[in-house]
This record gives sequence, structure tokens and C-alpha cells, in this order.
Amino acid sequence: MTRLSLAVIALAGLHSVAAITTSNAEASFNTLLQWYNHTNGLFVPSTGWWNSANCITAIADLAKIDAQVNIRAQTIFPETWVLAQLYNLQMQKVFGPGYLVTTFYSDIFPEFPPGWNRPPPLQMTGFLNDYYDDEGWWALAWIAAYDVTNNPQYLATAQSIFEDMKKVYGTTGCGGGIWWNRAQTYVNAIANELFLDVAAHLANRSGRSSAYYLSWAQKEWTWFKNSGMINSEYTINDGLDNSCKNNGGTVWSYNQGVILGGLTELSRATNDAQYIDEAKKIADAAIAALTTNGILHDPCEPNCGADGSQFKGVFARNLQLLQQASPEARYKQFLQDNADSIWAHDRNANNELSLIWSGPFVQTANASTQSSALDAITGALAVAQT
Repeated sequence: MTRLSLAVIALAGLHSVAAITTSNAEASFNTLLQWYNHTNGLFVPSTGWWNSANCITAIADLAKIDAQVNIRAQTIFPETWVLAQLYNLQMQKVFGPGYLVTTFYSDIFPEFPPGWNRPPPLQMTGFLNDYYDDEGWWALAWIAAYDVTNNPQYLATAQSIFEDMKKVYGTTGCGGGIWWNRAQTYVNAIANELFLDVAAHLANRSGRSSAYYLSWAQKEWTWFKNSGMINSEYTINDGLDNSCKNNGGTVWSYNQGVILGGLTELSRATNDAQYIDEAKKIADAAIAALTTNGILHDPCEPNCGADGSQFKGVFARNLQLLQQASPEARYKQFLQDNADSIWAHDRNANNELSLIWSGPFVQTANASTQSSALDAITGALAVAQT
């Protein structure tokens, strides 16, 4: 029997009762807000630019199922939409071992090392910057806010971001796909998954323009599936090398997660179950590869820096979407077990949630680790009835 089969059977055989409650989620949300900065509409300086987009998404997802959180969210979304676009962002990304990105900032941790040639500051008009994955995170954040508020301004922002990402499609030299960055130095999984995910989300929310976004989502999925980034074990490596071949980069949890959301939305847009089948293959492979005793881990733990600390929540969030579309007992149990473990073993006395979901609590928690863990808690609550 394969490792994947054993892992799925073991996960499905767990019978713990979820301990997570709405009050736990609200406590986690209230703690996250201690890092919200009303002067810039971001979670800076606790965490960075793209992480702040994920914080907004985490809040929106909880607001969908919690009326009390929804009330607070209705004030946060417009404040962030206005103020974050006025923020002058000075940042640069570099790769470490296994293609783990570290984003350096001029004014927050981690700061630029002494002597670096710093890029000029960018004012964040339209939530566009030099990295297409960052843009994708903000597009998804505003789609999530739109789902809560029905404010067309947020949907229009996501559509505008998509158009900027689309401009570089097919310029990679790899037969399709988009670049990771405006400097066009790397073709990776996360930027392309986000391009797919944004297009597929917009296909289900854009009225007369839905066919336009659907065609792009299908085009991107066809390219991505054949790009080689999905390996023989059905996990996704970090990206492509200069020869447009799988670079063997680390199997990060967020690369296994975003694709689940994109495929689930594609299935919804087309009423085609093949996309759900593909998503489940990837989800099962990821759970087999990245869990210990049913709890999700990334290979960088316990030293994931300011970027890797966001990854696991992205997987939980998108597994929740898949579970709601096509329920499986094993996915429900996975979300419950991870949420329960976070609350029992990865929380301090102030309800701060840290990096390692199985515990122990690692100093210090921040808006990135908090929102990532909140994604798992919200996921467990959202699928409780599936």
C-alpha cells in the first residue's frame, strides 16, 4: 500500500470531536486586531505587505459565518481599501534554501541588511507592485471582502489587479503562464496558481464578463497542469528552471493550497467534476507529504521567517473551499484536528497563535502566524456541518 493511501486511511480513521467554538474564533480574531494599524490600514509593522492581504482574507472568511466579526469587518475593509493604497512600500524579495522567499522591508521586520541597494518606494495605487504573487493575494482579499459586503468597488479592484497580472501571460518562454515578478526572473507555481485562482473566482462573480474570466482560468489550468510543476507524487514543486523544467523546489503547503481554491471555483463555474477530482488528488498528496500525526507542517519549521509563517493557513483556507463543494470525512477531520491542536498546543495566555500547529508555542506570534492559524480555525467551523 502506498504512503498516500496509508496517510489518507489514518486521517479518515481519527475520531476526535472538534473542540473549536465560535468564541475561540472570535478570541483569535480579536487578538489579530491588536496588530492592525489604523494609520496605514495594514498589519504593518507586525507583518508585511502580502501577509496583510491574507489577514484581510482571513477576516472576511470568518465574517461570512460570524455576525459579530462581520460587524467589525465592515469598518476594516473600507479603511484598508483607502489607506493601504497610500502606503509607500519599499521592499525586495530574495530566495533562501528550497526557494523559501524572504521579503525585506525598509521600515519593518525583516529590515534591509546594511549596504543593500534598495529599490525606490512605490505608492500602492491599485494594490499593484513588482511581484505578481503579491497582486494575486490582494485580488483574492478584495474578492473575499466583496463576498461579505457586495461592494462593487472591491470586485472592481480585483478585476483591475487581474488585468495587470494578465499583461505578462505567455511572455515566459515556457509556452504560457505568468512571471513571478516584473523583472521577469522566475516562473513559479504560486504566481501562476494565484492567476488561475483569481480568474476562476472572478468567473463566478462578474456577470456578463464571467465567460472572459472563465476562458482565462481554463487556459491557465491547461498550461499549469502540463507545465511539469505537478510532480509524479501529485505534489507541486516551487517552480520552473531556466529550461522550463520542474526545478525540484520545496513542496510548500501554500502551493498545494491555492490550486485547490482555483479548481473548486473552476468546477463551480463549469459544473464539471473533473476539476474537483484533480483538486482531491492534490489535497490527498499534500496531506500525505506534509503532515505528522494529522497535523500540517512546512519543511521550514521552526525557522520559516516572515513569509513562510503564512503558508499553512492558505492550505487550510482552500481545503475548506474544496470540502464545502464536495465533502469528504477525511478533510473535515483534518481541519478539525488542526484547529483543535492549534488551540490546545500553539496558543499562549493572550490567545496569540504561533507557527507550529502541533506545538509548542514559539515566540513570538505576529499577525502572520495569527491569521494563518485563524484560517484553520475558521475552516473547522465552516465545515462543521458538512
